Amino acid sequence: MDQDPTTSATPVALADPTTEQAVRRALADHGRLTVDAMDVASIADLYALGLTSHATVNVMLAVENELDVEFPDSVLNRSTFATVESITAAAELAS
Repeated sequence: MDQDPTTSATPVALADPTTEQAVRRALADHGRLTVDAMDVASIADLYALGLTSHATVNVMLAVENELDVEFPDSVLNRSTFATVESITAAAELAS
């Protein structure tokens, strides 16, 4: 039985690929991950892959600099920097 494509799809807000690439570049340059930041799944635990609190600050500053944004104080916590997806969402919120 075929589904009607106009009713079965749920709209999803996708991350701006430019923002995600900026996050991945910042992770590659400053994250000190044990894997290539460009290959990390967007929901992978970055802390399990080697991200430290010190590296988190450097990643945040690099993202802010590249995207000309400032992360609001309300998102400056460990969970914001736990995944590529969460960093990207915070950066988009800051823009």
